[in-house]
This record gives sequence, C-alpha cells and structure tokens, in this order.
Amino acid sequence: MKPAKLHYWILGCFSIVSCCWCTSDQFPQSDSHPHTWKKLYLAHHWPVTVCKMSANDCQDPPEYWTIHGLWPDKGEECNRTWHFNVTEIKDLMSDMRRYWPDVIHSSLNRTQFWKHEWEKHGTCAATLPILDSQKKYFSKTLELYQLVNLNGFLLKAGIKPGSTYYQMAAIKEVLTEFYGITPKIQCLPPEEGEEAQTLGQIEFCFTKELELRNCTEPKGESSRMHTNLQHVTEELSVCNDTLPVYYPSQVKDRKWSLKSLKNFFN
Repeated sequence: MKPAKLHYWILGCFSIVSCCWCTSDQFPQSDSHPHTWKKLYLAHHWPVTVCKMSANDCQDPPEYWTIHGLWPDKGEECNRTWHFNVTEIKDLMSDMRRYWPDVIHSSLNRTQFWKHEWEKHGTCAATLPILDSQKKYFSKTLELYQLVNLNGFLLKAGIKPGSTYYQMAAIKEVLTEFYGITPKIQCLPPEEGEEAQTLGQIEFCFTKELELRNCTEPKGESSRMHTNLQHVTEELSVCNDTLPVYYPSQVKDRKWSLKSLKNFFN
C-alpha cells in the first residue's frame, strides 16, 4: 500500500458509517455550544518516557507505543450522568490491557484509567453514532490504533528506541510523508545542562468521518487544543524542531550519554 493513500484506506474501512453526527437534544451541535468539537486526537504515548516524568509507580512499562486516549478537541465531561461500566467492554479486556494500560499507576485498579477516559472524553465523542456507547468508543479507538500502526511504521522507518539521537524535524517529516498528514509530537524538554529533548507522545487527528487530517489548524483558525484539552501531563510540550530528540529504551536511562550527544552534533 502506498503511504500517501493510508488515510483514504482508513476512511474506506468505515465507509458504511453515516457521515452525519448526533444532533439530539442531549448533544446540541452548534459552533457556539461548549461541547461542539471538530476533530478527534488519537494520542499514543511512549511508556518509558511517561515513567520518567513526575512521581508515579511505574513497573516494567511496555516498550511499545500504547494508547493514551481518543479526545475530541473541545469539551470535557459532556454527560456526567453517563458513568463508566466495565462490563460493557468485558470482551475487549485482552486488547485493553495490552494496548491501553494505565502506565503511570501500575498498582491501581487499571479500570480507573478507562473510567477517566470515558467520563472525561468518551461522553463528548459520543455525539457520533459510531462512538455513542462505551463499547463503540473503546473498540473503535483500539481499531484506529491498529490501523495507524505507529509501532510498526517507526520500526520500518528505522526509528528505534535506544541510545541514538534523532533530528526532530526528520521524524516529523517521515511521519508526514507516510501518513499524508501532520501529526502532533510532544516531548519532555531538556533537563538543566542537557541539550536533548525526550520523545513522549504522538497524536494523530481524525475528522468526524474518521478520516485522518492534519493536527495543525489553518491560518486564521484558532486551535482549541490548549484551552480545552487539559489532559496531557504538563511536563510534555510540542517538540522543538531544532533540538535533537532522545527515544529512550529503558526507564533507568535518565542521564544520557554525553559522548553520544557529542557525536550527534559532529
């Protein structure tokens, strides 16, 4: 399959879905309504980096990209009476545990993370018929995650975790070329005395028709991301294209090799 056609393939997978979205009294749809949204963010986070962040009880984080969430770009807790019920996704448990784990709170009941994602974001995404139940929301997120296949693409592109430093602009370029859209890439900024940022999260954006689209906004159209999605750990920020980026393979590798970094600039 040609990379540039990937987003059309994803759209084709959902061709049986109506292009109309919910306009019920429960979810009024107008540009002025506080819960009206335009796009979805499918956020992948790198568990090893997540475990380098603020206090947590990470234990043996997966060394593959996992799901952080599927977030509308506007609105939070759109229906506070629609509580999470884990029995509705019991047949998804195997995939949920593998691909959507609670990386930060390993010792807690993992369903608390999914409860948070549903009640904060899923109840807003549910304005779409294809996402209007807990089963649909979680199963479709898993399906999009598999279709994007970020883990597989990065490996094929030769972008692997370890001691190698990469140019941020180069990573963004290969992702954009392959997927045909511009994702949002977030990093941990360099610590004091260091010059490399750490790769932490990659987000892909979808239209309401579940077609890949750019995460960046056209000129003149303000982004709602920063004002309405206060869900990302504050330590992460959009990566700096001019700085080298570290893609860590193990949590213990907190202090990076100065020799490796020196070689990067030579």
